[in-house]
Amino acid sequence: MERYVAFDIGDKRIGVAISDPFNTYALPSETYFRKSFKEDVSALAKIAKDKGATVIVCGLPVNFDGTAALQTEKTQRFIDALKAETAIPVVCEDERFTTKMAHETLISEGMRREKRKNYVDALAAANILDGYLRRINKGV
Repeated sequence: MERYVAFDIGDKRIGVAISDPFNTYALPSETYFRKSFKEDVSALAKIAKDKGATVIVCGLPVNFDGTAALQTEKTQRFIDALKAETAIPVVCEDERFTTKMAHETLISEGMRREKRKNYVDALAAANILDGYLRRINKGV
């Protein structure tokens, strides 16, 4: 049975989400606080393995028009290192607007700014994974 884990890779934090057992929706899981590049790559590979992931979905940040940005290159380097670290297949998913949507959700729920930073990345990862799940479940 397939199980998906998603990462929203940022400079300071990485949001983690996991698919439900039927792969119909994503659940925010945790926020990983970055330490060093090598340690971060190893930690994410371990998180994916521990969660029983059969596929890792990484958000890939691009400009509004779909072109690569500076953050795209940084994230792609991390994704390439993750691919080398684990035998679990790693795929990329467009992450445009996922963090903005996460912030809006938390604001609408009345969460204070200080607390939002602890949840926004995991919720953004869930948004990334939801987009991926919708796409593969429709066969697109």
